[in-house]
Amino acid sequence: MSASVVVVGGGITGLTTAYRLREAIPDATITLIEGDDRLGGKIKSSPFAGIDGLDEGADAFLTRVPSAMQLVADLGLTDQLTSPAIGAAFVWWNGMHSIPEGLMLGVPTDLAKLARTDLLTWGGKCRAALEPILPATGVGADSVGRLIRKRFGKQVHERLVDPLVGSIYAADTDRFALTGVPQIFDLANNNRSLLLGARKARRNAPPQAGPIFAAPRTGMATLTNALADSLHASGVSILTGQPVSAIERSGRRWLVDGHAADAVVLATPARTTAPLVAGLSTDAAGVLAAFDHAGVVMVTVALDGGNWPHEFLTKSGYLVPKPVQKWVTAASFASSKWAHWTPSTPENGVILRISLGRDGRDVTHESDEALTTAALDEVSQHVGFDLEPTEIRLGRWPMAFPQYRPGHAKRVHGIESALTRDAAGVFVTGASYHGIGIPACVQQGKSTAALLGKYLANVES
Repeated sequence: MSASVVVVGGGITGLTTAYRLREAIPDATITLIEGDDRLGGKIKSSPFAGIDGLDEGADAFLTRVPSAMQLVADLGLTDQLTSPAIGAAFVWWNGMHSIPEGLMLGVPTDLAKLARTDLLTWGGKCRAALEPILPATGVGADSVGRLIRKRFGKQVHERLVDPLVGSIYAADTDRFALTGVPQIFDLANNNRSLLLGARKARRNAPPQAGPIFAAPRTGMATLTNALADSLHASGVSILTGQPVSAIERSGRRWLVDGHAADAVVLATPARTTAPLVAGLSTDAAGVLAAFDHAGVVMVTVALDGGNWPHEFLTKSGYLVPKPVQKWVTAASFASSKWAHWTPSTPENGVILRISLGRDGRDVTHESDEALTTAALDEVSQHVGFDLEPTEIRLGRWPMAFPQYRPGHAKRVHGIESALTRDAAGVFVTGASYHGIGIPACVQQGKSTAALLGKYLANVES
């Protein structure tokens, strides 16, 4: 009899898990259940301002981590990829300041280039210059903010590292684990000086064969749609609009809302997963229920391009550090960042994607009016003139970003060990555990499928 698996969650991790499992076990009976009415999770593209697929959530993925690029190739989408036309950005600190050159996720690698920025005071620059001679810090208390302030001082942390890392993870880096930012964790773990280690890493890195980021021209949903199409074609049963409420034992098997399975994959956020495993492992459920998730809102606006400053056409957007932050954390100059979203002339229009909310500042419960007003008022202040949108779109993403608190790796190990002990055959995977971002989620889907294959082989033997 062929093995049967239920995958709960139709985001990028759940879809990839089912896809790789179908490859590994062609005769398995696979059912994917998604609570929302659509697949894709935090990936969603829709028409806006005359563009067929403008992303509402993530708008690209990192190419240096091979997992996503391999999946794109396997799905036959490589020829559809494009890359950002512009990478340079601003930081808004009572005015626009270009982000200094020679940074690695905000960590300086070149003191001469840092000295030329007007984003830091001379006191802040001098404090940062002490970093190469300080004794080793190590990973210590496992907090990004604590490490960076100790090594480089307050200004590098609050004006460079925290805005950059915070914009990626919607995080407060004082409460975010070093293990959640592998590049900085590796620098701290393997080098006495972060600056010297980052400089060496840049010098020794193999030549980048292509762009750092990529995305399908028709929007990121092209990737999840292709996964869904492949699953349908291979006989995977996909159920949408059906939130899972219960997982129960049935002898050596499992029942997921009545669907029998030899194994279950929960590709859902940690807080959502907790009640599903509460009757299976109280230890795992308790840790999962304590997870924090940050919600964000994306306000997309189209503007007449006639008043748009020329200098903004050469930047991908700007970040807002927490000390000068209200609701807006960042704004992407989307029509400058992406060539396929760029109008033929500036007068034809400008598209902005404005991010609101983060860890410690959840705005997803606010009214549409309050969110739109905050976005337009704050960005108008930042750019120096009143925005007059010709079109507006608002997208809410509650619990979009799991927050890796210090000690995260140990907690995840405890969850997985408890499930192995109490509920063998039930697996958790996704952004809450071993990495945030599309490549990390794709890799987790692949790894989970491999674990499933081994587990099912042992059960059958």
